[in-house]
Amino acid sequence: MHELAMTPQIRDARERVRAFMEEYVYPNEAALGREDAEAEALLKDLRARAKAAGLWAPFIGPEAGGSGLGFLPYAYLNEIIGRSHFAPLVFGCQAPDTGNAEILHQFGTAEQRRRWLEPLVAGEIRSYFAMTEPEVSGADPTGLRTTAVLDGDHWVIDGHKWFSSGAEGAAFAIVMAVTEPEEPPHRRMSQIIVPADAPGVRIIRAIPVFGHRGSGWNTHCEVRFEGARVPLANLLGERGDGFRIAQRRLGSGRIHHVMRWLGQMQRAFELLCRRALEREAFGGPLADKQTVQNWIADSAAEIQACRLLTLDAADKIDKGDEARVEISVIKFYAARVLHDVIDRAIQVHGAMGLTDLTPLSEMYKQARAARLYDGPDEVHRMVVSRRILRSFADGGGWDFAAGGPSGA
Repeated sequence: MHELAMTPQIRDARERVRAFMEEYVYPNEAALGREDAEAEALLKDLRARAKAAGLWAPFIGPEAGGSGLGFLPYAYLNEIIGRSHFAPLVFGCQAPDTGNAEILHQFGTAEQRRRWLEPLVAGEIRSYFAMTEPEVSGADPTGLRTTAVLDGDHWVIDGHKWFSSGAEGAAFAIVMAVTEPEEPPHRRMSQIIVPADAPGVRIIRAIPVFGHRGSGWNTHCEVRFEGARVPLANLLGERGDGFRIAQRRLGSGRIHHVMRWLGQMQRAFELLCRRALEREAFGGPLADKQTVQNWIADSAAEIQACRLLTLDAADKIDKGDEARVEISVIKFYAARVLHDVIDRAIQVHGAMGLTDLTPLSEMYKQARAARLYDGPDEVHRMVVSRRILRSFADGGGWDFAAGGPSGA
């Protein structure tokens, strides 16, 4: 695991991010959480400070306008950034913009990168990814019903999307639509860039999640495309490549999520330990109770396991491996650990853990959603088990050292 050690450059960046969080992010969480005009002005100021500090857009490299050094360095930074729900937005590395930026960088034309990628990475605009539909299972995108039909030199898009995160106030969407209905299921779809102000694009509502509507970036919207017309040149990649591009986008998006969850886990763990030492019941601190001690020990082991799994996957991606099995493993495993660690911290805080006196209640809401977005746990378990069983069925086995199939 020595290859996963932090370089002096990464260590320095982590310390600068940590200092920025202490000075600017944590003290302003409550104000940012109000999601009003003052919060917007504050966010603009904090983002300018992050840019001035050279900490902007660490998810992508300087060639695309960011400050990123690769997946592994980004994982180390996200252990700090991920501690706050608002920090990714402050540092310009929030979903879904990160995933959209990455596929525009990889698959976009020069004109698409100029028009959409550059202002997106610069934080001048936001975007959303319109894939999930209410009429079909989000776990199986081959059943998507949104269509895009050629009419001269334009695409005409018709469809119904929902849980399109960040759609409110976004400048454009990347829409998954069926363009090749006669092709096999995984070759039927394409991705198309659709400006938010294109005729026929209608945001129906922001869907409340756990009773919270959200605002702007923090919304999950229902959107209809009703004869929306966009130029043929807005096709992202090749016709029929939508599923393949989505796999690339969602793969990196999943590991980005897990990186952020590492920060959430560690923050909840610190709150758990401090509360256990401070709170007394039945003649002594909660830290003396065996159940609480077990929670602390289990949490420490599980968080470190998540860290090492995530760092290993990030390192493999940096070396050119898509790390699909590794990403699926950490997606379902880390989602459970995230939930369990926060749940234990809430339990030790008692009723106070349910209030806004700590960040735990908001963290808990986000943690439950983690088991669903970018693929439910059950699908990722299926991906992992199928890949392993295929190797055994072919006469081989599974090499844990290599993280893949072994020979017969």
